[in-house]
Amino acid sequence: MDWLHENYPASSERFGPGLLDHLDLLKAFLRFLLLLALFMSIAASAPRKVIIDTDPGTDDAIAIMLALHSPELDVRALTVVPGNVTLAQGMDNALRMLSLANRCGIPVAAGAQHPLFQKLTTAELFHGQNGLGNVELPPSKCQADPRWAPDLIIQMVHANPHEITLVPVGPLTNIALALEKDPSIVPLVKEVVLMGGSISGGNVSGAAEANIHNDPEAAQIVFQAGWPLTMVGLDVGNQTLLTRRHIAALAKNRGPISDFIYQVADFRIAFSEKHASPGAPMYDPLAVGVAIDSTLVQAPAMHVDVETRGEFTRGETVANRRGSNELNTLQHFPDGDRYVIEGFEKLSLNVKVCTAVDAEKFLQMLVTRLEGK
Repeated sequence: MDWLHENYPASSERFGPGLLDHLDLLKAFLRFLLLLALFMSIAASAPRKVIIDTDPGTDDAIAIMLALHSPELDVRALTVVPGNVTLAQGMDNALRMLSLANRCGIPVAAGAQHPLFQKLTTAELFHGQNGLGNVELPPSKCQADPRWAPDLIIQMVHANPHEITLVPVGPLTNIALALEKDPSIVPLVKEVVLMGGSISGGNVSGAAEANIHNDPEAAQIVFQAGWPLTMVGLDVGNQTLLTRRHIAALAKNRGPISDFIYQVADFRIAFSEKHASPGAPMYDPLAVGVAIDSTLVQAPAMHVDVETRGEFTRGETVANRRGSNELNTLQHFPDGDRYVIEGFEKLSLNVKVCTAVDAEKFLQMLVTRLEGK
């Protein structure tokens, strides 16, 4: 503030007391603006606190390692849900991966044993018998957190209001249970960035994507909660094909993490090649990528519901791109009752749906951050 003194010396001989008071207020206001700018700069550069809710299979493993090696993220916990593998196998995988990464300080908590209203379906066909592409990691030095995963989520959200981003990359059972137990977490969660869903056809059926199909009722609870939610689904995940060209860098730049990821990726790519695809879709890693850098995708807002009753469409994420439905009323006429269209009912735009992705930029980020680790 020296320029104020140089140009406007605080002298009662030059200025009256009223002007001096105004100058003091101006200086105080400028100091406030500088402090506010400094605070906002620090806040913007601080890592984003995330809880990753995971069913640790192969692409979960890559997603977790990407998160652990991204300075933009502060991984506060892993919560485990059954999906790709059973809960017990998922816990073992999560603990072994954190031990490999020397991150035993991150809590790992077990959640639900099964979906809310249906039997569990596991996916060893795609992920290997142990869920990690049959790669055997050393026994873990880390210990499981004794808390139930939904309780841990609730506690961490309340302890860090407006700071926690939830990144679910499996079925949404744990998140739904946390919501049902404590709905007050909704306005306290910064954002939800989830892997799941599709608005262009499924991979379990013609309509449904695997994570949503594995617990549709839980997904509907999460989608209708009213918090900021980004759906990173098959529409963009299918474009992010990790190929042998990409993983060559992992083989050249060796390290315990990059060696593990190379083996897991090799398993997934080999499976994809057997089914006439040149690479493996990076579904779960892309959700982490969007949490790191939302500019990787285009995500228009839509109204999305989850189909829970359809014989052929159970688990479908039904997107309303217009933001409205017809409004019909039952009316009585001499020849009988019938519904009459009277207008339109506006819907809330509850989900940002990822529809396009800079796939190569994301894949380069993924490999660059894991090579040599």
